[in-house]
Amino acid sequence: MLPSRARGDRLPRDFSFQYAGLLLFMIGDGIETGFLSPYLVHLGFGVRDVSLVFTIYGVAVAAAAWASGLLCDAFGPRRVILTGFGIWLLPQLVFLLIAVPHQSFWLVLMSYGIRGAGYPLLAYGILTLLMTEVRREARGLASGLFWFCFTAGLLTLGTLLAQISLPHLGEYRTLWAALIAVLGGGLLALVGLDRRGGSTTVSGEVGANGNIAARKRLSLSALVPLARLPRSVLLICVVRAINSSATHGIIVFLPLFFVQDAHMTTGEWLTFLEITYLANIIANAIVGAVSDRVSWTGIVIWVGGVGSAATCLLLYWVPHWYGGADPSLVYMTGALFGVALAGYVPLSALAPTLLPENPGLAMSFLNFGAGCSVWIGPLVVYLFLPALGTIGVIIIYSALFLLSSVLTLGISEPVHARRASITAPLKGIKS
Repeated sequence: MLPSRARGDRLPRDFSFQYAGLLLFMIGDGIETGFLSPYLVHLGFGVRDVSLVFTIYGVAVAAAAWASGLLCDAFGPRRVILTGFGIWLLPQLVFLLIAVPHQSFWLVLMSYGIRGAGYPLLAYGILTLLMTEVRREARGLASGLFWFCFTAGLLTLGTLLAQISLPHLGEYRTLWAALIAVLGGGLLALVGLDRRGGSTTVSGEVGANGNIAARKRLSLSALVPLARLPRSVLLICVVRAINSSATHGIIVFLPLFFVQDAHMTTGEWLTFLEITYLANIIANAIVGAVSDRVSWTGIVIWVGGVGSAATCLLLYWVPHWYGGADPSLVYMTGALFGVALAGYVPLSALAPTLLPENPGLAMSFLNFGAGCSVWIGPLVVYLFLPALGTIGVIIIYSALFLLSSVLTLGISEPVHARRASITAPLKGIKS
């Protein structure tokens, strides 16, 4: 059981099992990232069919990301985490036992699509739990550790384990190994959570077996008119969407630029990507801790917005100038970009303070922004790459990062959440 402390007065270390479970769960979820699409094509599915499978999966991810905070608010994080765990496991069993062996497109579409709702419910359920249970002055560190585990599992260790496993086990057995990792991670994430039916909501209310009052709160929260929401909640959703858009977009077009224009090898591109993610993983925890001692919004403005805008431009010019001659400079640029992206980590700590009477709704807007970034980034590439080329798309991403800094100026950080006012220079300019 978790240590007996008042709500909102726990420390990140009290959730060690949840962090470990999240890391292992995301490793299992991320193992398939680099090979599932070509594997399905190899099984006989058309490229267009596979694209539809991943589109439905993405829609499920975005919908579950939006719903996660609301569900935590109504039924408690433990139930949401458990539901996400089940939604991942059961459809994946159908996928592996029936859909793939029988090469049934519709079963693949339904099982894999439904599974898309699993990881957002589990992961963002844990994030919502952390942001409502951990004491306010440690929430930046708590969110940094969350994104460390999330990113390390999904984007780094999962891919690394796939590279080790595929030559020995092949694709199908590697997918079974991923399911085992998810099973272990989900069980770890549930260790020590409140066993009272999981009915303690993030607002501190306790309902019996998901009572009618809790369900009314869910429906009312979901129907709150946008005009009645604090402007800061809407802004934090947009800023979060901008945060990850570029990372989802650059993997679409930047590999071709590195190989064809910068005269680098595919191996050097992969090394660049690994270094970028590694730097981001490490910086997530560090920046989160630092933001607790200074200003959440200040870190987002200067490190996240301004820092990402500057380093994003370097992603074009440094490979363009030095790619073939000195890859180490390109790798350094990727590391700087990864560190700058970590500047958005305090958004997770800030969100629930913006709507203290309904923190689950605030977290839903934050998570919805994260889900939208999955399609916004590639959409920018689709719309502008043919006409503007690589440099044009990079400039658009950089401008979006700067826009996020401006929008963050409109987010009212609660006085009790502020530290040193490093936003003062920009706020002075604005006024």
